[in-house]
Amino acid sequence: QVQIVESGGGAVQPGGSLRLSCAASGFTFSSYAMSWYRQAPGKERELVARISRTSVTIYADSVKGRFTISRDNAKNTVYLQMNSLKPEDTAVYYCRGNMDYMDYWGKGTLVTVSS
Repeated sequence: QVQIVESGGGAVQPGGSLRLSCAASGFTFSSYAMSWYRQAPGKERELVARISRTSVTIYADSVKGRFTISRDNAKNTVYLQMNSLKPEDTAVYYCRGNMDYMDYWGKGTLVTVSS
């Protein structure tokens, strides 16, 4: 049974940091590209960062230089380190694992950036 579970969300002040974790099971984690998406209220879901199975990374322009995606294949976990958070980073953050036609999503974790 495939499971993707995000954790680490919460409330933080502008300029603060959070680290999100995504624990995966039920599939060959190391063979999958892993991504973080986010969806703010009233907006469409957007890609935040992606890490390939060979650890090549891409980032949305809005988070470049502030967020870092990484993966630990031994722990079947992908991380998103978020620094210098801004109010516009407020959203539900979702983890996604995909390979070819296989596509798995978690249920999300809420990040709120507010003073």
